[in-house]
Amino acid sequence: MKTLEPEDQSKMTDPEKNAEIYRRELEIDVLARTIWGEARGEGTTGMQAVAAVVMNRLKHARARGGYWWGDDIIEICQKPYQFSAWNKDDPNFEKISAVTDNNLQFATAKRLARRAVYGVMDDPTNGATHYHAIGVTPLWSHREKPVAVIGRHIFYRLEVE
Repeated sequence: MKTLEPEDQSKMTDPEKNAEIYRRELEIDVLARTIWGEARGEGTTGMQAVAAVVMNRLKHARARGGYWWGDDIIEICQKPYQFSAWNKDDPNFEKISAVTDNNLQFATAKRLARRAVYGVMDDPTNGATHYHAIGVTPLWSHREKPVAVIGRHIFYRLEVE
């Protein structure tokens, strides 16, 4: 589902506006849970970097009219085996499902997610679309050149078609 630009929202009926607001809040929540699940121990910049990867994937998908990892923030975050915190067998899955705004790191993740969704967050990853933890070497990373190292994560901008 494409998020509408502000000028398009003025033409919407109240139910349409309510649906758009609900969808936007849901995207923020899912992105915040992804950020928190993947990088809650990495500080604000590390969490911002995970948000940037999701948003870079979204930008890529929109430029191509869709992409295999998803066409919106929710699809991108929850695509199986892309962000491990959403994998049902990952120990973080139960944690991201249960965390609330009372958790300071989750509240930070939610603020970052809101900034990312509204397009006012900087990208510390230099356009990265992928990352992995230091000490792990996924097959896809063997011939790739990192574009950033932030905390305990290495970021890559893969040329995807």
